[in-house]
Amino acid sequence: MGTTAVGAGEDKAMSELQEKHRAELERLTMISRPVKTLAFFVLAIAQSLGKTCSSILKKGSWLKITVVLVVTTWALLLFTDGPHEKHVQELLWYVRFGLWWIILGVVSSIGLGSGLHTFVLYLGPHIALFTIKAVQCGRVDLKSAPYDTILLKRKPSWLEKDCLDFGPSIYQETIPFSKILQEVYLEAILWGIGTALGELPPYFLSRAGFIHTALHLPLSNHSIIYLFTSIFHFESSVPNPLFDLAGMLCGQFNIPFWKFFLATLIGKAIVKVCIQTTLVITLCNNQLLDLVEKKLIWAFGNVPGVASVLPSLVVKLKTSKNKFLSAHVAASASVTAKGKWNVSFSLIWNTLVWLMVINFIIQIVSSTAQGYLRTQQELEIKKMLTETKPSASEPSSG
Repeated sequence: MGTTAVGAGEDKAMSELQEKHRAELERLTMISRPVKTLAFFVLAIAQSLGKTCSSILKKGSWLKITVVLVVTTWALLLFTDGPHEKHVQELLWYVRFGLWWIILGVVSSIGLGSGLHTFVLYLGPHIALFTIKAVQCGRVDLKSAPYDTILLKRKPSWLEKDCLDFGPSIYQETIPFSKILQEVYLEAILWGIGTALGELPPYFLSRAGFIHTALHLPLSNHSIIYLFTSIFHFESSVPNPLFDLAGMLCGQFNIPFWKFFLATLIGKAIVKVCIQTTLVITLCNNQLLDLVEKKLIWAFGNVPGVASVLPSLVVKLKTSKNKFLSAHVAASASVTAKGKWNVSFSLIWNTLVWLMVINFIIQIVSSTAQGYLRTQQELEIKKMLTETKPSASEPSSG
């Protein structure tokens, strides 16, 4: 009789505790309890980072040895004199070159759509200036080294040189597109890699939220996850204006890191960069533009209804070229006119995108905090069961 009463009391206490936990989870949102939710979110992220660092320190002895060897070797090369100095300086130039373009790419894409438009400000003008100079001089071997590009507080050496300094023209007519592309594609790819890296913070933030909540989703939601996973496997490799939101959704639906990153890398560093670079070279190469004009007229000149449209199309191409070459002037002018309020479709669209992103971030923060609280609640239940188990197993003294 006493044992039965004790068991009934324990069941009642357990059900009351579970009801209390459920109510706490429902109240833990950014709207009802923002401070507590943010605190639990920070604790969850810190816990996840701590586990990752601990795992690396325990199992990554080879990594620690490698880092020590690399740092030691690099220090010896930097601070000792010898014939290797010029090679070290050359290597440092390559490192600066690579970091410069990768950082510009990261800055361009890391701001959830509001980042600095470094293609328009740096990479695009660099490709345009190189193409124009190559066409003027009739040759593409203008760089003194692959890193002879626009860098921080440094202009490329070929920009202000006279064409006679490079020697006679090699190409008397049209410079092959592939030759110009070979000279500028390295910095373009590095910039593209940077844009891909800039998409990772939203992905990791979302995935942290998924890890804390996925195990507690109802079974019916797993089919929805599968559907979205299939969609984002495809969407990740396609350049689109909603990619920040897509990256966050990829993390939220637990798309594996390497699948997401490789698809992003292909889409950003190869497909998108190739399209942008091709467009800039074509617009800034008068010879190539004239060749395109002739080919278009030859191909479509006898097609009914198209021949009359071709002249206006060619004019639009040349207008686009002039607009692009003055893009950096327009960009700087827009900064001075930033205070003016212009209601446009672009403003409305960007506002809607930002509202979606903010709402999604709020949901991620809330779900991550709830996942952390749920873990603490499970530990509390286990502790309660452990404490009551011995008393339940004791024989009654009646």
